[in-house]
Amino acid sequence: MSVRVRFAPSPTGFLHVGGARTALYNYLFARAQGGVFVLRIEDTDAERSTDASANAILEGMRWLGLTWDEGPGVGGPHGPYFQSQRRALYNKAAADLRARDTAYPCFCTAEELEQRRAAQAQRGEAPRYDGQCRHLTAQVRADREAAGTPFALRFALPGAGEIAWDDVVRGRIVFQNEVLDDFVLVRSDGLPTYNFACVVDDLDMRITHVLRGDDHISNTPRQLLIYAALGSEPPVFAHASMILGPDGKRLSKRHGATSVEAFGDLGILPEGMANFLALLGWAYDGKQELFSLGELERIFDIARIVPSPAVFNTEKLEWMNAQHFKALALEERERRVVAFLAQRGHDLSARTSAWISVFVRALGDRIKTLVDAETYGAFALHEEVVFDAEAWADVLAKDEAGPRLERLAQVLAALPVAGLGELEIATRGLAAEVGIKPGELMGLARVALTGRKVAPGIFEVMWLLGPQRTLARLRSAAARWALERASA
Repeated sequence: MSVRVRFAPSPTGFLHVGGARTALYNYLFARAQGGVFVLRIEDTDAERSTDASANAILEGMRWLGLTWDEGPGVGGPHGPYFQSQRRALYNKAAADLRARDTAYPCFCTAEELEQRRAAQAQRGEAPRYDGQCRHLTAQVRADREAAGTPFALRFALPGAGEIAWDDVVRGRIVFQNEVLDDFVLVRSDGLPTYNFACVVDDLDMRITHVLRGDDHISNTPRQLLIYAALGSEPPVFAHASMILGPDGKRLSKRHGATSVEAFGDLGILPEGMANFLALLGWAYDGKQELFSLGELERIFDIARIVPSPAVFNTEKLEWMNAQHFKALALEERERRVVAFLAQRGHDLSARTSAWISVFVRALGDRIKTLVDAETYGAFALHEEVVFDAEAWADVLAKDEAGPRLERLAQVLAALPVAGLGELEIATRGLAAEVGIKPGELMGLARVALTGRKVAPGIFEVMWLLGPQRTLARLRSAAARWALERASA
């Protein structure tokens, strides 16, 4: 049987990091095996599920570059792919279980169940369903149903024994039946529970492998029991480790952006994010770290998923992102930077292609995330210079800094052509004329023009600013130096 896997998110929020990794692993496994990747939306929680969240999940997957073979917007032979539209299928499976005497109606109200759980807690017992409705006679059940008494459908748990499976990631896992109770399959409002709907859908969609996070391990025994009750073989299970924040706790909103598209807003490329997510719990050979999505599609092996928790390291993500950015062709780097800056309110549509090319090349290796294009390129994106306090203090402390900046403005103003070569010759010539090292004069100019000690090459800065802004900033800094020195 060919591999068929699925990603089945609940549309109650964005595509968070853990869900994105699960989607990625399933996608890569399907592609590596020549199989089918199914996207199913588990929206049976009517109170929390929203169309906006479903769309956000789809957009997050598209941003990562993950395409699905069956699912919303694509269709397929096992649709519909929203659980809210599959009620007839769950009703049929529920009737089948009742006919097999592996499920029974439970007429206990929520209040009654809560009272019994409270009493169990007082006695020091683990709260669990006490099986009261399991032993009702067939006539009593029929009478209550005929009277319209609401009921849930519960699974009739087998007696003593165990449920076990061989997990691809974790090896043999065993649960004793006694830790479970007669769990609910269908609620009194007619909606299926997660475990029931999940099994019914996976059977109908011919899912062969279930790759998911280890927070689902506790669900697996119940699902295996349902598979057995329906007379079906279960899929192969693989439970990936949890993702931890730098503090060793499960990754959450307190660690910063946790939706994949939010990382895009922070300047992370889809290529960098996909590469980083793939290595959160998976390794190829322990050495290679940089992969394109296409490479991962060819080499991904679920046997290489590790059971130990993965730590979300932002510095590693930014490093990896920088490598992917540098690997792009210059034209593509330019396109990404321009698009990102446009999202941040910087319209470069009036700039020439030559200006944009110099801007991106000048930023060079300083770009770890696209935010760095805004940070290090701020000198060219804003009319006013914002001075770093320490950088300006160093300029202010240097004797003759003001006059030298003024003299540089005079020299540059006299240039008939202000190309990169001419700007460099003029600046170095002035340094020799006044008897200082070129780097010292360039350092003064860098702070005057960008407000920072660290910035792109000074001649690229001058060229990008253009003669008018360059001269104005040099003279403004010289005047400020003179004023503050005089009042000191």
